[in-house]
Amino acid sequence: MNQPTSRRTFLQSAATAAGFGVIGARARWARARSAPAAPGAGRSAPIERLHEFDYGDVALTGGPLKAQYDFIHAHYLALDNDRLLQVYREHAGLPAPGIDMGGWYGAGGFIPGHALGQYISGIARIGRCTGDEACRSKVHELVHGFGRALDANPVPYAGEGAWKMWPAYVLDKHMIGLIDAYRLSGVRPARSLIPRVIHGALPFISPVSRDRIGVKNPPYDETYIVSENLFTAAHLTGERRVRDLAVKYLLDKPYFDPLAHGENVLAGRQAYSHVMALSSAAMAYLELGEPRYRDAIVNGWRFLQEQSYATGGWGPNELLIAPGTGALYSSLAATENHFETPCGTYATMKLARYLMRFTGDARYGDGLERIMWNGLLAVRPPDSNGNSPYYSSYHPDAKKVFYPQKWPCCSGTLVQGVADYVRNVYFHAPGALYVNLFTPSRVRWRTGGRAVTLTQHTDYPAGESVTLHIQTAAPATFTLMIRIPGWLGAQPEIRVNGARVTGAAEPGTFAAVRRTWRDGDRVELHLPQAWRTQTVDRSHPGTVALLRGPLVYSALNFAGPGTPVPRLDVAGLTPVTGAEDSYRQRDRGQQILFVPFYKVLNESYNVYFQRA
Repeated sequence: MNQPTSRRTFLQSAATAAGFGVIGARARWARARSAPAAPGAGRSAPIERLHEFDYGDVALTGGPLKAQYDFIHAHYLALDNDRLLQVYREHAGLPAPGIDMGGWYGAGGFIPGHALGQYISGIARIGRCTGDEACRSKVHELVHGFGRALDANPVPYAGEGAWKMWPAYVLDKHMIGLIDAYRLSGVRPARSLIPRVIHGALPFISPVSRDRIGVKNPPYDETYIVSENLFTAAHLTGERRVRDLAVKYLLDKPYFDPLAHGENVLAGRQAYSHVMALSSAAMAYLELGEPRYRDAIVNGWRFLQEQSYATGGWGPNELLIAPGTGALYSSLAATENHFETPCGTYATMKLARYLMRFTGDARYGDGLERIMWNGLLAVRPPDSNGNSPYYSSYHPDAKKVFYPQKWPCCSGTLVQGVADYVRNVYFHAPGALYVNLFTPSRVRWRTGGRAVTLTQHTDYPAGESVTLHIQTAAPATFTLMIRIPGWLGAQPEIRVNGARVTGAAEPGTFAAVRRTWRDGDRVELHLPQAWRTQTVDRSHPGTVALLRGPLVYSALNFAGPGTPVPRLDVAGLTPVTGAEDSYRQRDRGQQILFVPFYKVLNESYNVYFQRA
């Protein structure tokens, strides 16, 4: 057993961690191992066309995304450390102060302690972005407490439900928490815990990657999601055996290989976990350099879009469906559980970013924008008692409600997904800065030895104008790439310092503006928005959602028992005086108020309507 780590030693080593790089690995397992191969060894061309910014390079400065980000920052920072660690300390036979969390997380819960790693991950990401020392301190304390429990008991689980039914599922969350604690918060001991939790988990995990078919039938565990984080863990630890596990658990034959060949095998599979698994295929492409994994995620995204609601959500009752069957329309009356929203949005945003990195295609930015505004931003805020959002409902006269059990899986992906907002806004490539999303924000970047700061001002999507301000101490030559949304109804306009820019600015592409930029340069973008409708599926063209720009609009407090679904007359929509982004129309003598879906809180609402 490893020597216990004192709190003082732990915090001293965490505080002196610098650079967050790999600093030489110690062997933690009995048998010898060799260093893992370099990512994509042997490939002949660069895999990534675009690159993500570090969390610390981007800041949200205003708008709806910032408001939710700040709430989630405060909410998760306020979670009591003793409560979060209580089940792990109790399992290890240590003093366990703190009130039991209850719900899924607490002692005797569905999966005790399941989301600890996700909470650590999300808080570490927010701390890296904001520079909040309280976040870093919290991550240090939680990893230290978890490490002490692992010293006392090497089994990295806190209860029977976790190791009997969901060992790979929980391991995946442990890994990302420790990875982010090390890389983003500088918690050096987190790196040495990674091979220990993997080694402690292996006796409970299937020796082969098993597929999970459906929701209620075993096997339940999701071994096919762990490869993404195993590949990263292999680089941080230097453990060749960890990398071998990452390759071993790739779900090739039943899933990735047919997807790579263009076969749609999504129908009937558990929704969130199989979309999340596509991130493991993306990481396999980065690590192994095999184009089949890129092809699998490209086709997987396409098949997913074919079965998505207007919000970008998918998976009614957590099942992926067969497109073209009318199943989405049928689901509007058959269930209230249409989209597992924080989990599903998190998986979709990650997949979209991988695809943008590999292809540079602006269409993936369109999809990311749609699900971010109408998915994660639109969930009901969690409360301090563990009540958390889970499903979005699109049936008539729906309401936003909490999941019946406290601290469910979506409480973990909620903080991770919101923390990732800053990674969705900008990308970069050699000599090029990409503006992917439009929200008040700031990004810092270096190109050609020059430091550049770009600040974005906008009231989008309520408004149609975006202004980008350039700050640089010396002139810098680069290309500014601006996403032109595919939903535009009219030609956009781009001006630099008041002069109109001519050239290609086609919807669904990035418009390129190349010049030598000077301090104080200003880019103005006009994105004209128009009303449009989107059918629920091809079999039911009369059932539509209402959209303007990236936003889905909802009718508030319209329906009731026995009330017909509203008839939508786009031509009859008029703005509500004094109410930003609110519109109305009349139907059957009744006034109907329409607002963006993300603004709905306690009201009943309709997302789908009958075409007038």
